[in-house]
Amino acid sequence: MFRFANPEYLYLLILIPVLYIVWGVGRRIAAKRMKRFGDNNILQELMPDVSESRPLVKFMLLLFVYFFLIIGIARPQFGSKLQQVKRKGIEMIIALDVSNSMLAQDIQPNRLEKAKQSISKLVERLVNDRIGLIVFAGQAYTQIPITSDYVSAKMFLSTISPGIVPVQGTAIGAAIKLAMNSYTSQEDMSKVLIIITDGENHEDNALEMAIQAAEKGIKIYTIGVGLAKGSPVPMPSNSGQPVFLKDKDGKVVISKLDEKTLQELAAVGDGKYIRANNTRLGLNALFEDINKLDKKEIDAKIYSEYADIFQYPIGLALMLLIIEFFILDRKNRRLKHIRLFKVNQ
Repeated sequence: MFRFANPEYLYLLILIPVLYIVWGVGRRIAAKRMKRFGDNNILQELMPDVSESRPLVKFMLLLFVYFFLIIGIARPQFGSKLQQVKRKGIEMIIALDVSNSMLAQDIQPNRLEKAKQSISKLVERLVNDRIGLIVFAGQAYTQIPITSDYVSAKMFLSTISPGIVPVQGTAIGAAIKLAMNSYTSQEDMSKVLIIITDGENHEDNALEMAIQAAEKGIKIYTIGVGLAKGSPVPMPSNSGQPVFLKDKDGKVVISKLDEKTLQELAAVGDGKYIRANNTRLGLNALFEDINKLDKKEIDAKIYSEYADIFQYPIGLALMLLIIEFFILDRKNRRLKHIRLFKVNQ
């Protein structure tokens, strides 16, 4: 299996076309300035050692040097050992509300960021369990399928924002329905669904979906994020001044925690309801409870060792840099008269 240990550095490759455009513009400006001195054919006679192709070759070599350096810094790796292992664990899906109301700041820094931070800490504590992530607002989408790859789970977690779901709202029922279809087919596996939301369900009958999930053996835990008194919902603004979400009558919307819905979902799902606050979200408490569940053996294929191969692109970059150093901007006086394909008259 191939991967990059530091994939964030690959974004620097975006600079390659930018550098090429800047270089090309510079060449055109230089060519226009040369035309002011006279006819191009005469100038070539006056400067016989000037090469038009060598600067391009040297620049392209430098671009390749930059490319291979970035690849090396990103640390390419190959999984050297693929092992079939048996683990005892459960399957856990987290359904995270990403509606605009989760931007309310009654939970610091805001409801959504607090949830993401807590999920990240939970993932760090997992050992043998499988985890999946569903995001929902007016619709529900699978963000991370059921996996044992905790590194990827944390990476995808950082990209979550209200903008990834095009339809606003809070469809808890749609999230539960999607979760029911996302677990593996292993029937005796303990399955857990954790719903993190402010509970303001506007779209569907979440309780009916929760009952169906419970009939399939899925335990439902709910975490209420927010305070009962509520908070206005800040929205993005170009002016830099705070702008809050308003209803159709122009009044500022106050998003309040709906504990009743979440308590009912946890009750029919044979789980627990926990209210989050500014000091804790409640995932750690749930983790202790979930750890008591019956854990079954899970077959998994893992790459137990990763071999670094960053030295190869770095070495290639250094070799190209040396080649570029020895290529002169001017024509080589000793070699310019050689004509390998010259036909004698």
